[in-house]
Amino acid sequence: MEFLIGIWEFFANNILTKPAYLIGFVVLIGYLLLKKPIYDAFSGFIKATVGYMILSVGSSGLVNNFRPILVGLKERFNLSAAVIDPYFGQNAVNEALSSAFGKTFSNVLILLLIAFVMNLLLVKFKKYTKMRAVFTTGHVQVQQASTAFWLILFCFPFLNDVSILVIMGIILGLYWAVGSNLTVEITQELTDGGGFCIAHQQMFGIALFSKLAEKLKRADGKKLDDIKFPGFLSIFNENIVATSCLMFIFFGIILAVLGKDYLIQSQFLTANDNFFFYILTTSLNFAVYLSILQLGVRTFVTELTQSFQGISNSFLPGSVPGIDCAAVFGFGSSNAVTVGFIMGALGQFLAILILLIIKSPTLIIAGFVPLFFDNAVIAVYADNRGGIRAAMLFPFISGLIQVFGSALIAGWVGLAGFGGYIGMFDWATVWPIFTVIMRFTGYAGIAIVILILIAIPQLQYRKRPDTYFLIVEDWDAYKEKTNNK
Repeated sequence: MEFLIGIWEFFANNILTKPAYLIGFVVLIGYLLLKKPIYDAFSGFIKATVGYMILSVGSSGLVNNFRPILVGLKERFNLSAAVIDPYFGQNAVNEALSSAFGKTFSNVLILLLIAFVMNLLLVKFKKYTKMRAVFTTGHVQVQQASTAFWLILFCFPFLNDVSILVIMGIILGLYWAVGSNLTVEITQELTDGGGFCIAHQQMFGIALFSKLAEKLKRADGKKLDDIKFPGFLSIFNENIVATSCLMFIFFGIILAVLGKDYLIQSQFLTANDNFFFYILTTSLNFAVYLSILQLGVRTFVTELTQSFQGISNSFLPGSVPGIDCAAVFGFGSSNAVTVGFIMGALGQFLAILILLIIKSPTLIIAGFVPLFFDNAVIAVYADNRGGIRAAMLFPFISGLIQVFGSALIAGWVGLAGFGGYIGMFDWATVWPIFTVIMRFTGYAGIAIVILILIAIPQLQYRKRPDTYFLIVEDWDAYKEKTNNK
């Protein structure tokens, strides 16, 4: 038994929770199952792994680029609050588990295993469950397993370890399968049959806003890319130029408020550095890291979607991989990412201001990951479905919800006291609802949450039973069939 546990821990620590290697491993296995030559499979492994590493460099660069603003807003104005960010949230849960319950991170890894197996079984029996997506975003699984573990302990503090792990493993596995499954159709539409869906922290949000975006669609069908600026303003038709200029205004205002003296004191800037060029460099770096991220997406997505056919055909027919939300940044409008980030930021900052005005007992500090990734992704999907108005409105609404929802749940369950909460859209909406249900209805609440999750794909299937599985099995046949209708 110890030998098997050791194998699992090795796999979990070095592959499952390391998304670059997990994606590379999936590609390697997929190509081998497709009976590709060893050298082709190895080449695919390298390209997919390196591609994801490139994406990670872009993501990390964006986070680090925004760090002076996050730190400044917290320290400059003496705000004591919880940061809404998956990494802050994970650290907060680890501290809370240790101090309040004497639990360790190993419990989280066991929960992750149970939930992942649950996801695989739900897809394996898709004929009955109607679930088609496998959640493969390892670092996100760790973050979610951490917070989910705390929430179930909050609802049922007297349950033993086995009961907690089984109950939350089932619920979390269902959430992974159901949430990623909700993004299948809209992602296939966005990517023109890209062969993947989203497995991240805002899956219900993507599905909700994509549906609402259809209501805002303009008669002329204009999207962000259809905006053509006249004369000298035409330089903003270029994504890199538009991103750099908008970020210069955005970063410039906030950094000017923080002041050069503060940045020098915090060692983000030296006394000899020019403040103007610091702001300019920070703004241009945003465009640099965004371009790096998009390069990473293009590098690994093709390998993953082609190779996954081997796994799909052999073990999980009619399934697709759920991957990082950043994968969609290479599709849709090139300006949607920037617009989504800015509108989401405005929503978050307005919500934080309201919390300050009403003297909320739980204050929130904006974290970059939900600030950028949630809202930029929502804008990409909203623009594709509803055009310009949807791409601007829904990230703004998302920003408001992220702050208000996180303030309520983080304060209630006690994580605000440990300085962080996961903060992403689903965890500021769906999971607070689940927590309320389980907290106030007890064990019946567990059954209610499970039934809700099971019902969602069944309802999806009933709307389009003739093309529900076809959309992932044969995209060209699906388009032909829907066009004929």
